[in-house]
Amino acid sequence: MIRVLLADDHDIVRAGLRRLVEDCGDMEVVAEAADGQEAIRQVQETSPEVAVVDISMPGLDGLEVVSRLRLSHPKLPILILTMHEEEQYVVRAIEAGAMGYITKRSAPELLVKAIRKVHAGGRFLTDAAAEALALRLARGAHGCLPLDSLSTREIQVLRHLALGKTVREIAEAYNLSPKTVDTYRARLLKKLNLRNNAELSRFALQNRLVDL
Repeated sequence: MIRVLLADDHDIVRAGLRRLVEDCGDMEVVAEAADGQEAIRQVQETSPEVAVVDISMPGLDGLEVVSRLRLSHPKLPILILTMHEEEQYVVRAIEAGAMGYITKRSAPELLVKAIRKVHAGGRFLTDAAAEALALRLARGAHGCLPLDSLSTREIQVLRHLALGKTVREIAEAYNLSPKTVDTYRARLLKKLNLRNNAELSRFALQNRLVDL
């Protein structure tokens, strides 16, 4: 039996994922988590063999969870399961160390196959995710789109600012000082040629970094 952890902040989504996993017969859900901190704690306590992680979660997002688990549990295969199909998320997830990336829309058909693939040591990308990754590689590491110039941490700070989080709240979520978060905010304004948080929020919405 493949031991699976499910991390998603929506109870209904996790219930549906659990059914998909456990109906296949060769897997079991050993833990669930509703936020990033809980996901990391559950990995430590239950030792899953595959972690299925959403990107958009309260507190620590999925990208940060992947980064931290890569350090503490480098052999654990992590599969990103998200509603986001945008190129920037695919690229950041793979760079962070995820072994697979599928969307929730494709989960009914692909989730079980993806879990088996990453558990066996392989990688799994949907066609759309693979195309997005190829487009980024074709542009090079310093591509021509505004988002290409942002680091993963800058994108995380941008998302939280757009969601209305304060500098102190962002600092606490990522174990940073408020001064460091202010520095990231200043870099975002400069790199994106924007003037204030309202324009940062508009940019995040336009680029689908946050949900309407």
